[in-house]
Amino acid sequence: MKVSCQESVYWLHDLSPFIIKFSDDWGIRWYGFAYVLGFVAAAVLLSIYFKRGRSPFNKDQSGTIMMILIIGTMVGGRLGYMLLYEAATMISAPWKIIQVWKGGMASHGGIAGLAVSGWYVAHRFKQPFWKVSDIVVTLGPAGVFFGRIANFINGELWGTSTTVPWAIVFPDASPYGVPRHPSQLYEAALEGLMMLIYLQLKFWKSGVIQNRPGQLTGEFFVLYAILRIFGEQFREPDADPILGLSRGSFYSILMILIGVAFIIRSSKARQSNEKA
Repeated sequence: MKVSCQESVYWLHDLSPFIIKFSDDWGIRWYGFAYVLGFVAAAVLLSIYFKRGRSPFNKDQSGTIMMILIIGTMVGGRLGYMLLYEAATMISAPWKIIQVWKGGMASHGGIAGLAVSGWYVAHRFKQPFWKVSDIVVTLGPAGVFFGRIANFINGELWGTSTTVPWAIVFPDASPYGVPRHPSQLYEAALEGLMMLIYLQLKFWKSGVIQNRPGQLTGEFFVLYAILRIFGEQFREPDADPILGLSRGSFYSILMILIGVAFIIRSSKARQSNEKA
């Protein structure tokens, strides 16, 4: 459907969040399906890594690892959302943490969950943590891509007002009828597709995994955060900014600092090994 705004015609977002709908509020949702696609993509990549000698984890181990990563991502994403965006609700009504069907996942929390999962995988299978983390970070962007596409289909996390030709009117946004950036699609391209391509090229075409363990993990943290901050410029700001920054941008700055620390550690470790 299209609507006219100030002599221009824009598309009115009218996509259903359901793939299959059984009742008004129950059915198979695109958002849940996006998580499934993300985890399937991660499992496929992990299998390819092993077959081509880039991962120490065989087929049976990879299945266990995927379960660990799924749990870590889901728990981290949900806890991250509650802690970073709904802290008051978490304190006053902690049982709402389990109400995942009502939405509320944070990508920063999901990344933290992946990091903890990576540590556990390294400990359980007696592998160097940095080697495992470099593998794990290459699995995440596909999930981010599908998740942002699902955000767009849901008509949530819309962008700022604009008059660009591809602007979209989101019916749930206020004020109604204002054309906005489809920022979800921008973030899908930046944080998802671009990150996926970059990390895969680094993983396969450079010796960073073998020669500088932890370097790729640091690069993931820094690049994801920079792209997130850029994407935030087109996204409707949060109601409660931190130090004048949107919450997404503020948490991304912390990610950059962590990523830089990882890169410095990796560089120093390599220099020490060369001297030895």
